Amino acid sequence: MSENEQKKGWLGRLTSGLRKSASQLTGNIGAVFTKRKLDDEAIEELEEILIRADLGVQAASRITSEIASSRYNKDVTDEEIRAALADEVTRVLERVAQPLEVTASGKPHVVLVVGVNGVGKTTTIGKIARHETDQGRKVMLCAGDTFRAAAIEQLKIWGERTGSPVIARDQGSDAAGLAFDALKAAKEQGSDLLLIDTAGRLQNKANLMAELEKIIRVLKKQDESAPHSVLLVLDATTGQNAVNQVEVFRQVCNVTGLVMTKLDGTARGGVLVAVAEKFALPVHYIGVGEQAEDLKPFDGRDFARALCGLGD
Repeated sequence: MSENEQKKGWLGRLTSGLRKSASQLTGNIGAVFTKRKLDDEAIEELEEILIRADLGVQAASRITSEIASSRYNKDVTDEEIRAALADEVTRVLERVAQPLEVTASGKPHVVLVVGVNGVGKTTTIGKIARHETDQGRKVMLCAGDTFRAAAIEQLKIWGERTGSPVIARDQGSDAAGLAFDALKAAKEQGSDLLLIDTAGRLQNKANLMAELEKIIRVLKKQDESAPHSVLLVLDATTGQNAVNQVEVFRQVCNVTGLVMTKLDGTARGGVLVAVAEKFALPVHYIGVGEQAEDLKPFDGRDFARALCGLGD
């Protein structure tokens, strides 16, 4: 398959995954803007539409102001509004669309992957491992979610699929000690990248914070600069809860970047705009399905146009 065909296939899956979000957003815009003046009432209605589409109050307010600044009191159609909206959302998202940079020096590059249970952390780690091994890097995985036997087994399967060694212990083992041993093994084996899974029991925030702090502390005993990246995985189907999760995990650890998963038919994709506007954290990857090829580096323009129901 050519690169162009792969790109088209990915855009098709992204468009399909955002269909529910795009349908709601464009349907509401179409109902309001058949052809009317962009007056104060219309601007207020547009802002409400964006808030209902999970773009968040902050992004909705700023984006409507930008659109109104050049079109106030002019006749507009729904197509013009959607095109203007796509341009403004692209500006928001292109600022945060940044690839995960694996530093060449000081091997391995240690990535701590965090997020609440159920967002797809373990699967995401496996997909990142596939992406990085395809780039020729040596990857090691650490099954640090020691509270869930299923997570340990799942990561072992991804290790087999990607040819990546997996450092794991029995369920209930000390996650920090395991992370320490994994970093030691990654150094000894000359790995370029170490991906560490973690538990995500947000219902007991104090315990979660203590465990993540301990993992970071023991990693620094071997490498003061580790972890070099802390990736927070978010589930697009949770809507505004994703914003709350960013707030919590930024208190727990120094989140350096985001991955948005489950951009499938049930996704509330507008929340990625809300997160980008509020926190300006790099978004490295988005995922639209369960297969390895369903996780790709984030492209802000592609996402914005799919969200606004526009073709390329």
